[in-house]
Amino acid sequence: MVTVSCNAPSGSPSNQAYVTFVDDYQRTVEVPTCPKRVVSTSPAVTEIIFALHADSLLIGRTDFCSYPPEAKKIPSIGGISNLNVEKIASLNPDLVISGSMIPQKCHQQLEKMGIPIACVIEKQQYEGLYENIAKIGQLVGCTRQADSLIAHMRSMMGTLGESLPTNEAPRPSIYYVVGFGPSGNFTAGGNSFINDIIEMAGGHNVAADITGWSYSLEALMQADPEYIMIRREDSATFCRTKPYNKLTAVKTGKVIAIESGTIDLQVPRNLQAILYIREKLNR
Repeated sequence: MVTVSCNAPSGSPSNQAYVTFVDDYQRTVEVPTCPKRVVSTSPAVTEIIFALHADSLLIGRTDFCSYPPEAKKIPSIGGISNLNVEKIASLNPDLVISGSMIPQKCHQQLEKMGIPIACVIEKQQYEGLYENIAKIGQLVGCTRQADSLIAHMRSMMGTLGESLPTNEAPRPSIYYVVGFGPSGNFTAGGNSFINDIIEMAGGHNVAADITGWSYSLEALMQADPEYIMIRREDSATFCRTKPYNKLTAVKTGKVIAIESGTIDLQVPRNLQAILYIREKLNR
């Protein structure tokens, strides 16, 4: 939500116009209407800003903001949970856009410095991606570009939806490996946008009935899904590790090794994940 305001944060340029923005934590923030110097503390935010062709505004990003590759040319302000607040301040930003993993103390420190910080966090449903694109578009003064990107993505999804089978044939079962091994088994439950991606690709998430991320090894082995989906960098290790190597999907070669950034982040590349998974399922 954005409303026009005449009040500017302390220390801000007097000739800069500001609006009132209510962020995803229901915080009311005075943000510039046309920011010139933006710091992103979220890989998803950074990627969306690039997708809106507003990357010329970016003057800072985290170590994890690595897509597109051009993002690496932007100065880093540290990690996500250990932001270098002093580094951010030294860049003299007129706006910081953060995600859900930034410690509250960092927000408070930036606010005390008079630096506007607005939070746009990951949503549980895939549809929330459109909301995030719209909000980031508002924050960086690119509402037309955001509307155009959303319309394009909705059109693509409409076409994909029309090509899904309409009969009652069972969908192939998929288990997405988020974490595995002695520390526990973790996956995306039914209340996640990753679950939506699996469903829109034509699969059935075997963990759709859980609401968290923890999944028991016993449940996985019993479900014995037709397909295993896993981050590309973890695929080889998973497939040779006991007892996962006894899963039918591993033994039959139905392991979908996917680029993690296309599915772990709520970004426009989620469309690529849907297309990629669907291609693997239809082979």
